[in-house]
Amino acid sequence: MLSFRARLVKFLLMNRHLLKFQIRKELVDWNKYESVLNFRDQVETGAGKFGKLPEDIRISPVNIDTLYAEWIMPADKGNKKVILYFHGGGYISGTCKSHQAITSKFVKATGIGALLFQYRLAPEEPYPAALNDAISAYRWLLAQGFEPSDIVFVGDSAGGGLCLASLLAIRDQGLPLPAAAVAYSPVTDLKCTGETYRTKAKICLSPEGMAQAIARHYSGDEDPAHPYISPLYGDLADLPPLLIFAGEDETLCDDAVRFAEKAEKAGVDVTLRIGEGMFHCYPAMAPLFPEATKALQEISTFVRTHIGC
Repeated sequence: MLSFRARLVKFLLMNRHLLKFQIRKELVDWNKYESVLNFRDQVETGAGKFGKLPEDIRISPVNIDTLYAEWIMPADKGNKKVILYFHGGGYISGTCKSHQAITSKFVKATGIGALLFQYRLAPEEPYPAALNDAISAYRWLLAQGFEPSDIVFVGDSAGGGLCLASLLAIRDQGLPLPAAAVAYSPVTDLKCTGETYRTKAKICLSPEGMAQAIARHYSGDEDPAHPYISPLYGDLADLPPLLIFAGEDETLCDDAVRFAEKAEKAGVDVTLRIGEGMFHCYPAMAPLFPEATKALQEISTFVRTHIGC
């Protein structure tokens, strides 16, 4: 049974249109570029909902060629080990600014600094722009002297999908893989074939039709079943240990379940957590309710265990 706080947060998120004095949820035409721009603005302005940055977290900008990134570090510690954070936003939105507070929660919980990078967005820059940027960020960390065993990937939503796709590309390019990866509410199937795309459409926090439109924007002229676009369709052998979270009441639930099942069959050490009654990216809501706090604690333990802390 959900905690009272979880029920309250879920109710407010599902009915946030009422706070705008709108009886019905707004219908969005995701094929219009204007809708993409409006969504980006909403993501940026909504970033404050995830809390303020802790006073003991310091942020330092860094440029990786043309790629903008930020170090998000505990004020009293160095950066011998690192989290490479893949922000979400449906491949069409998201910046370092929008995910500073979220990333800082993982930094605070683990005591490990993070590199948060700002990859190029669709529809202006469809696949493979985001993947290439992710590989560039990882290569840069290696060039800075970080050992692969000192790096853990963490990603949410589309960032979770990009995190998993990056693992496939890194392996295929013959690069050493990171120690482990965490993906919560990952996008793994841009063909949108999972049953939960239909069965959870009415109760998911994401606007109806968003997933299918994002798939078109990000895939561009490429087949959405390409493993580097939809990692569910890839060969998952030899991936590092994985921890995957998803909410029971989100359309992406099957993306997580099916990927975890396939990874396990491929011999990957994978742990899957489906939050009962939970919604999209709920671990990022810690410490607002106990279920999110518990998820963040498990993620923190997983990261610290596999990175040798």
